Amino acid sequence: MVGTLPQNLLTDTWIPATWEEFLAIPECLELEKARCYYDTGWLRIETMPVGSAHGQDNSILAAIVSLYGTVKEIAYVSFTNTSFRKTGERECQPDLAYYIGPDVQRPAKNNQPVDVEVWGTPALAIKVSSTTLSDDLGQKRLLYERLGVREYWVVNVAAAEVIAFAIADGGSRQIQTSLVLPDLPVPVIAAALRLSQSQDDGTVNRWLLQQFR
Repeated sequence: MVGTLPQNLLTDTWIPATWEEFLAIPECLELEKARCYYDTGWLRIETMPVGSAHGQDNSILAAIVSLYGTVKEIAYVSFTNTSFRKTGERECQPDLAYYIGPDVQRPAKNNQPVDVEVWGTPALAIKVSSTTLSDDLGQKRLLYERLGVREYWVVNVAAAEVIAFAIADGGSRQIQTSLVLPDLPVPVIAAALRLSQSQDDGTVNRWLLQQFR
């Protein structure tokens, strides 16, 4: 049974809440432009940016993974703004997420959060960070560690910087080359973001293809 909203409900900060209170939020609030996170007793409702910077970087990042996976013949399934849930414990909504590998399956296509206990956890989660950098590098990184994501990228929109973490054994370390997209250099991702500030997407994609071939 869905519970009631927590009395101290605030946005853009972590507040204590039960799982039942977390489940009540979509039914009680208009949250079409918000993301909801839950991490064992803590809730965060994050308002989404409305400017173009976030959307442009999100599009470039999706193109990077798509082109690299295609050129390198890597099997992958991609998701944009999708919730991933471990019932009763955790839920997250990265900007982009990918299942990657030769045995990859496509989760059921419906309007429910992806159940990670059925489909497993995405190999890669990406957060485009225009206003929430400290939390993306802090509490949300811990959330992805606990969820079992294998790699987590945080993109600092203001600096065109990519901070990538490999996750294993419940902890994370910063990396300069992707492990889930083998041999993809993190500096190339950042260079593409910088190039996109002055060039159209087609030019950026052609530059990326030159790097990947």
